[in-house]
Amino acid sequence: MRALRETVAGRLPRAGRAVVAGVPGLVAVGALALCAVGVEHAAEGEGRPRAAAVPAVHSAARPSIVPRAAWLGDTRGAPPPVRYGGPVVAVFVHHTDSPNGYDCADAPRIIRALAAGQTGARLFDDIGYNFLVDRCGTIYEGRAGGADRPVVGAHTQGFNHRTAGVAAIGTFTAGTPVPAPMAEAIAALAAWKLGLVDVDPRLRAQLVSSNSLSRFPVGTRAEFDAVAGHTDGYTTSCPGAALRAQLPAIRERAAQLQGRTKERAQAARPLR
Repeated sequence: MRALRETVAGRLPRAGRAVVAGVPGLVAVGALALCAVGVEHAAEGEGRPRAAAVPAVHSAARPSIVPRAAWLGDTRGAPPPVRYGGPVVAVFVHHTDSPNGYDCADAPRIIRALAAGQTGARLFDDIGYNFLVDRCGTIYEGRAGGADRPVVGAHTQGFNHRTAGVAAIGTFTAGTPVPAPMAEAIAALAAWKLGLVDVDPRLRAQLVSSNSLSRFPVGTRAEFDAVAGHTDGYTTSCPGAALRAQLPAIRERAAQLQGRTKERAQAARPLR
């Protein structure tokens, strides 16, 4: 697997490249902050989704996903560029580091504010997360390009290619309860997204770092849980200790939704 190049310039690059930021920043709504994120340049196949590498044997039903238009509002100008990569073999879980006591009906406005912070102060060309989940378990499509396609996001520095980023709206530091509908929605999303290419959520995936600002020098082949936390790939507290502690259960639930048994005979075999 060839490592992909990544930019960290402090300006908007030209087509096929994007600016990244390494630290959270405040957005327009008070106290809303962003996890540390990064974007990747897909050197090949840009603008065209690639075919799945393997047929899906253990798949899961697509959960209900609210389209971008529901939160995007009245936008003008050219749509953001879309980059596609290889089949998605891992999901990185984030939290938005924003207040938890929101009304779920207000989630579209919160997502709009998060997007404004990333595309404004952070100079991203679109919201970085592929998906967002509110505390009521509603899943929202984030980054443009198609929920069922391998869209290269801007969520995990060095590891945006062949992964999907899902952000839990809220802050889930140690001792903070993770709402059951939110955890179930993340599991359902992971089961469906990974099931598109028959990936067992309980296995481990091998990815190549595209940026030395991640935990791994550029070009390093690193191994992750197929459902991993943001902190596994980048030095950050995201997705919070409480949500991170839920990931083993989320993996098991995702595997169950794919119709897999509890046997883990292949659990030691990494995905490549």
